[in-house]
Amino acid sequence: MSLRIVVCVKYVPDATGDRRFADDLTTDREAVDGLLSELDEYAVEQALRIAEGQRQSGDEAEVTVVTVGPEDATDALRKALSMGADKAVHVEDDDLHGTDVMGTSLVLAKAIEHTGYDLVVCGMASTDGGMGVLPALLAERLAVPQATLLSELSVAEGKVTGRRDGDAATERLQAELPAVISVTDQSGEARYPSFKGIMAAKKKPVETLDLEDLGIEAEEVGLDGAWTVVESATERPARTKGEIVTDDGEGGKRLATFLAERKFV
Repeated sequence: MSLRIVVCVKYVPDATGDRRFADDLTTDREAVDGLLSELDEYAVEQALRIAEGQRQSGDEAEVTVVTVGPEDATDALRKALSMGADKAVHVEDDDLHGTDVMGTSLVLAKAIEHTGYDLVVCGMASTDGGMGVLPALLAERLAVPQATLLSELSVAEGKVTGRRDGDAATERLQAELPAVISVTDQSGEARYPSFKGIMAAKKKPVETLDLEDLGIEAEEVGLDGAWTVVESATERPARTKGEIVTDDGEGGKRLATFLAERKFV
């Protein structure tokens, strides 16, 4: 048995940088460095663990990472490849600029069908958008079952089984393959790429596709095809200088007064 695992990953602005909107109210990717979304690292990790388990059982497994994004999104793919993924697919097209989650789900679904799959693994959300609905949209477009927000999972006998932890209960989920799943940041720490893995990643194949390759019209994606739109944005005000209290014996009282006036206590 050969298991084809596809992991959807996203190239996002570094959350520690000064993120802002561009003039067209899309994310300004030139203003801050980008990287592989941290939450997607958990998805890559779980895909690698499943593949390793398959191989230990004498079966074959292949992990493919897929992303939709600008040229620099290759950096996110290389990170996943250095962790241990086997190959990558990068969908890049100028007409994708401004695509929302609906358009992204369409492009990813077409790319996944192009690649071939038995199991699609996603992170619980992206660290820039944070909507968390992409796995459900993918499952709908691919017409396969979904099992989302899993903190524990396994694959055996053509099924994926997992645990979803809620505030008041824990659920056990199971789905027949092919299926789409998403994993949380409680599913297991992602491994650090080794030097050997980083060097090996440079030789692993990265296939580049555009909209024409996937049979998608430009009008279906981008700002014109978006179902959601940012109508306005206000830049966060600059941080002002705080008040410095010199403790001359009354510092505690002055601090308590300061907090009380602002209703913090």
